[in-house]
Amino acid sequence: MAELLDVPYAHLVFTLPHELNALAAVQPRWVCEALLRGVADTLTQFAADPRWLGGIGGFTLVLHTWSQDLRRHIHVHALMACGALGRDADGASCWVAPKRSRRFLFPVHALSRVFRAKFLEVLRRAEDGGKLPRDPAADPAQRDRRRRALATHDWVVYAKTPLAGPAAVLDYLSRYTQRTAIGTERLVAIRGDEVLLRVRADEHGGKRVVAVDGVQFVARFLQHVLPGGFKRIRHYGWLAPAAKTERLTLARALLAMPAPNPRAAEDAAAFMRRVAAIDIDRCTRCHTGRWRCVQLLPADRAALAAIAAACRGPP
Repeated sequence: MAELLDVPYAHLVFTLPHELNALAAVQPRWVCEALLRGVADTLTQFAADPRWLGGIGGFTLVLHTWSQDLRRHIHVHALMACGALGRDADGASCWVAPKRSRRFLFPVHALSRVFRAKFLEVLRRAEDGGKLPRDPAADPAQRDRRRRALATHDWVVYAKTPLAGPAAVLDYLSRYTQRTAIGTERLVAIRGDEVLLRVRADEHGGKRVVAVDGVQFVARFLQHVLPGGFKRIRHYGWLAPAAKTERLTLARALLAMPAPNPRAAEDAAAFMRRVAAIDIDRCTRCHTGRWRCVQLLPADRAALAAIAAACRGPP
């Protein structure tokens, strides 16, 4: 809660066209990385535009790669505060509210066009630079056809109902950020060689059960295992790690929010013990020794300040 502001939060979903699924099957790291960077660059650009905000926005991106029946459906959920850190006419720091309304950030059709242009430019450079080995579009003619198809395709950017405030954002993050492709509550039964799944039937919350061949079920599930070390949850703008402490403190002050209660903050070790029954201070090899702090190294504030403007999240 200490990292959430008392403002509405926009919930946006950016989806890659399924024409890129074949490339994602052989280059999952590149495709997912390009998607996250494209979404981050698009939102950063719109936040900086004085027509909409004119400042530094703060947002979290969560990568999902699946549909309800475990097919490949690569998309990013963006949770963005409705407002930004900016400067007033005198150059002093100020909180910039959205121009149109308190709960409206950016027009989705404009977001879609800019997002598409950014991704296609990155794709073109990667193709021309030979950075996509095993690309299913193996020759220039195939790559050109793919580019033309993607350029004429409507890239879906969907604005969901804005989240009312910090409590709603926390509820969303707690339910969805750690979710895998399918939860046990949607596994209905095994019937012979088939797995029965409960999936969404309509926009109104209806459900239906589908049967998937067992081998196909495993194959679909495994395609959502991300490359080793890939970070699917990333923070940008005034939530970027290199500048979060200073910028978040400033934002809370500008919004006249009380300082977070340090006693209410649960440290990582206590959280892992409570949620996962894991003692992170215990050696994972011998299970008897315990880690102990030998030295605390202060942060290099000068170096952090030099890179803060360019930092948009972890690599």
